Amino acid sequence: MKLRQMIAESIKIACSNCNLRELCMPVGLNSEELDRVDDLVAVRRSIKRGTTLFHNGEKFTSLYAIRTGVFKTCVTTEDGRDQVTGFQMAGEIIGLDGIVNDQHTCDAIALEDSEVCVMPFDRIEEISREVNALQHHVHKIMSREIVREHGVMLLLGSMRAEERLAAFLLNLVQRLQARGFSKSDLVLRMTREEIGSYLGMKLETVSRTFSKFSDDGIVEVKQRHIQIRNAEALKRIVNPQVCR
Repeated sequence: MKLRQMIAESIKIACSNCNLRELCMPVGLNSEELDRVDDLVAVRRSIKRGTTLFHNGEKFTSLYAIRTGVFKTCVTTEDGRDQVTGFQMAGEIIGLDGIVNDQHTCDAIALEDSEVCVMPFDRIEEISREVNALQHHVHKIMSREIVREHGVMLLLGSMRAEERLAAFLLNLVQRLQARGFSKSDLVLRMTREEIGSYLGMKLETVSRTFSKFSDDGIVEVKQRHIQIRNAEALKRIVNPQVCR
């Protein structure tokens, strides 16, 4: 019992002081509310690269706040292909797909060694009744997912290959910058094939578009390391009207 209490306290301290808390938890809570929200995290789980956090069809019990690492979510199409539906990084919440029917509708796979905070959903609902800010925050996260899905639909429905890849890189850099990383240097944790699956592009098209961006001096590509040399050029590719 004492050991369990020590583990719980260590998790609570780590959660309260986590530098990603403002990304995945409500802000502006008083000390009492913060203590209640701290109780959300039941345990932290380490997920090895290539390991699945949850499977399509698995019973939904928890949401997961990514503490370190990167994940991809994917579904298997009728012809047996894996279709990537998103990439998630530290400070983001995954598992929302399971709320509707109490089971997950995709696989979540770690793209590198990762760690997640496990937040049982029944506990989220219980504490949300006491801390309104938490309920509002969960709604914001769900709304953000809807907006993201609309953005992907726009990518796949109306953009050329160059526009899709430029939008993808700009989005990735923006998310990394919010976490204190460089606005021009990034290391892709996903493969070119996974990027192509997400953007609805063939592997050859992804590679060819990266090469074109490199030839045009927009990015410098060294395997998975990308240095953005001209962010304005990427923005003009995505939205030439705004950048005139």
